[in-house]
Parts: sequence; C-alpha cells; structure tokens
Amino acid sequence: MAKVFIYPVNSLILADLVERFGHKPLAVMNQVREKVTNISLDSPPVNITPEDPKVGLRYAAVEVPPGVRGRMALIGPLIEDAEAAIIVEAPPVNFGCVGCNRTNELMKYIVRSKDIPILELRYPETEENAPEFMYKIAAFLESLPREEEK
Repeated sequence: MAKVFIYPVNSLILADLVERFGHKPLAVMNQVREKVTNISLDSPPVNITPEDPKVGLRYAAVEVPPGVRGRMALIGPLIEDAEAAIIVEAPPVNFGCVGCNRTNELMKYIVRSKDIPILELRYPETEENAPEFMYKIAAFLESLPREEEK
C-alpha cells in the first residue's frame, strides 16, 4: 500500500479512488479531523497548538502570509510522508479547493521536487474526456507497489 498525496488536498473523489485501489490517500481531511478531535487544543475555534506555527515555518518563511504557513503546517507533513502523488490541474471548485493559490503553487513545487512517482493531469472538461481521465488514474494507482511487493 503506497501513501498517495492528492491534489487538490481535500478532494473526496481522489481520496476515494486511491482507497479503492488499495492505497492510503494523504488528504487534508484526515489532518483536520486529528486537529479538531485532539484534546490538546485549548481553544477549539482557533484549532491550533503552539507547535503548529513552527511546523508551518519549515515550509514557508515568516514573511509569507500566515494563511500559507497555516495550510502548510497541515499539508507539509503529508507531502513528506508521500510515496506517490496525483496532481489534478484546473479542477472545478466542487472537485476540491484549497482556497489559496500561493499555497497551491508551493505544495506542487515541493511535491515535484521529491523523488516519487507523480501523475499530473488536467481535469476533464468534457464528458468524453472523463473515461480517459479515470483510466489514467487507475493505471497509475495499479502501477504503484503493494505492501507485499516492497
């Protein structure tokens, strides 16, 4: 089972596909769930610990807007754990949206700089392109090593 980073990081569709092919999706939803259910949070509306800003600084300088650092505090560790990645360019908002283009560009840059298999494809703009889109994702996920193959 490979750990597959997905972009957009909150795409339920990609997370489900990765799981269906027997791999672990590295998605921000799991990180957020961990944060909001963790008893170490003193003020749930804020949903950060004193360590979170320090984690964000590993990926983005102090001059970068705090929203980027905050997102990277959640997403950066996912990228570090990734053994493969799927990046879908130009998806519609309902496919998954991070909400900050600077964070998006930084995430994609860090993923591309890793030495892991990466599938990059454009979101299908027509119904006729959808089967090819799905086929490429399926073929990529099937090509990743399983636990017993490692």
